[in-house]
Amino acid sequence: MAPPALSGPTRDIPRLPLAARHQPGIASAASWRPHEVGVVRHALRCPRHSPSAVCRLHPHHACPSLVVHHPRGSHFSLANLPFGVISTAAAHSPRVAVAIGDHALDLEAFAANNGFSALSTIQPHQAVFSEPSLNAFAALGRPIHAVVRRYLQSVFSEDTEFPDVLKNKPALHAQVLHPLEDVQCHLPFKIGDYTDFFVGLNHAYNCGVMFRGPENALHPNYKNLPVGYHGRASSVVPSGTPIRRPHGQYLPNPQAGDQVPTFAPIKRLDYELELGAFVCKPNKLGEPVPIAEAEDNLFGLVMLNDWSARDVQSWEYIPLGPFNAKNFGSSISTWVVLMDALEPFKAKGIENDKEILPYLQQKDDKTVYDIQLKIDLKTKSGNASTVATSNGRHLLWSFPQCLAHHTSTGCNLQTGDLLGSGTISGTAPAENGCLLEQTQGGKQSIKVGSEERIFLQDGDEVTFTGVCGTDEEALVGFGTVSGRIEPALSLGY
Repeated sequence: MAPPALSGPTRDIPRLPLAARHQPGIASAASWRPHEVGVVRHALRCPRHSPSAVCRLHPHHACPSLVVHHPRGSHFSLANLPFGVISTAAAHSPRVAVAIGDHALDLEAFAANNGFSALSTIQPHQAVFSEPSLNAFAALGRPIHAVVRRYLQSVFSEDTEFPDVLKNKPALHAQVLHPLEDVQCHLPFKIGDYTDFFVGLNHAYNCGVMFRGPENALHPNYKNLPVGYHGRASSVVPSGTPIRRPHGQYLPNPQAGDQVPTFAPIKRLDYELELGAFVCKPNKLGEPVPIAEAEDNLFGLVMLNDWSARDVQSWEYIPLGPFNAKNFGSSISTWVVLMDALEPFKAKGIENDKEILPYLQQKDDKTVYDIQLKIDLKTKSGNASTVATSNGRHLLWSFPQCLAHHTSTGCNLQTGDLLGSGTISGTAPAENGCLLEQTQGGKQSIKVGSEERIFLQDGDEVTFTGVCGTDEEALVGFGTVSGRIEPALSLGY
């Protein structure tokens, strides 16, 4: 699907250079052919004049005055350009940036140095790049997001038609480009509300079998509507934030006849492999979003780890669902991949064998995304293993369906609201998206190097990775989302 056209001068929607037009995610899917996909190199020249000098943009070896290409296998290729919020040692105020290769383009500095001089559409709105969140930029709408991304793709293409914006200004490179290792990434949005759905069918079935048996694994409503609950926005944190083991009320021995709860540090700490979608376009109170328009209300996706206290959850969830079991921390990746960048990777989700109601019916059968997902676990002693892989295709309901259902009552969503997918598991044991499934409810352990785990221990670090595509020169990835478990506090009661 090509980004919506904008009114105004044709200069506002730059024509991509030939080398960039055939990259997945840059031109429309119908316009590029596989044999024409080539290497796209960044249009940045070394700021130093001497070929033997060490280039700040390429610090590991001498760099002559040539274009700098992104590292092979980078998640942040020219086909991606995800948006985030950064700060640096020299400028502590968070502001909007784009990730490209192993660098971040500071859009506040880029705009201040006439970086958008060839794109009049965004010029009245350049203040959004100085904001400490993506909310203001996201609120401009998907047509603006699309044209800004396409313009930046053109600026960074080797045969850019805008060489005087950045390519021919080597002195400007150090002001607007920062190695990713030198930036601090922040929460990309100011999140007003967080709703977590439960639309990973395999996960729902696996958990249902454990607690209710295969005959009653799925509740009667599961295939008729996207099940969800309201989460806690205040405890959504950026990747790398440590997660404190919480205290909670739970049954120390659920099988005991006398069910007496205790309040103590939880023992069954788990992760959940999810995707998250950010809302860009708000809807008014009392006005549902039609399913045909729902995707236009979404800015982009991140990876999400919905940390879970399983012992607390099993005790508290009846009759109203999770509460304290889910409110102590949810980690997200910090670079938001735009919906337009994900367009070439749309795929069919899990087929629903129920006839769903018209307000949830999508015309396109490709409603989810082919995102390769991976879970890595590293222990305090350094043992590490990839403990599971999965894919974004393993969803019964799409994010547009979740949004349409959420607003069907007239509930008003706001710019920056976060929607979680629920745990994404495949059909094989090696594709389970949480330890609850992998250990069969705590009955068996998994191997992590030379160690074993049933649930997470203090010092364990969990890292999720997500990426689309196989062409290592044109990957569309999310980077990682990670979190390390810190010991519980000593509360004294």
